[in-house]
Amino acid sequence: MTLHVNDISKSYSNNPVLDQVQLTIEPGEFIALLGPSGSGKTTLLRIIAGLQFADSGSLWFDQIDMTAMQARERQFGMVFQNYALFEHMSVADNVAFGLKMRSGKTRPSKKEIAKRVTNLLEMAEISHLADRFPSQLSGGQRQRVALTRALAIEPRLLLLDEPFSALDTKVRKGLRKSLRDLQRNVGIAAILVTHDQEEALEMADRIAVMNDGRIEQFDTATNLLRNPATPFVADFLEGLSNYMTEGAGI
Repeated sequence: MTLHVNDISKSYSNNPVLDQVQLTIEPGEFIALLGPSGSGKTTLLRIIAGLQFADSGSLWFDQIDMTAMQARERQFGMVFQNYALFEHMSVADNVAFGLKMRSGKTRPSKKEIAKRVTNLLEMAEISHLADRFPSQLSGGQRQRVALTRALAIEPRLLLLDEPFSALDTKVRKGLRKSLRDLQRNVGIAAILVTHDQEEALEMADRIAVMNDGRIEQFDTATNLLRNPATPFVADFLEGLSNYMTEGAGI
């Protein structure tokens, strides 16, 4: 299922935040929206999620026009910086919540829900935490639960709003691999918003470098570093280019 972002524009109080943004995301791709604060990456993610609406442009997913759809109708999974777990529920109940809230024929049986929760907890390597409550978990464990809960509803697309920003470097690096493994195993496309250049280059199949509401370049990490399309991209990635050239042989 392919996502097409067509000429999306958005302004706040006549101040443009997004200016005719275009993106095409292929099935199973992991995409990063990378840029400095104020570049428009979070606004773009929220418009894709249906939490905000564009002033102009359109959003198509699997040949369906989702431009005016509410967030709940899009069936996308989203993970935030602050985890947003239910503190009064166990890990297993947090992961199962979205499935239990489905109505009528769309809600799986209790047995099916339990099986899916068990499988996802195993995939995320947190089966031993199933009966614990969020207050008993570390930051990294809480984020694993949030990721697992987002995947439990079998979303069409996974959206990640700087999910690792509150974690220390060691935990963040470990979770990057876990997230990529989960995303590949489930087989859905994902969009990550990040200001961390190393994170974007390490995780994403392609990266959209954003600046002042526009996409300066949408490309692989290798091409961004070897062939920056604009002076901004070259300057923005200059330090990392040196690091990657020395450390990764790009």
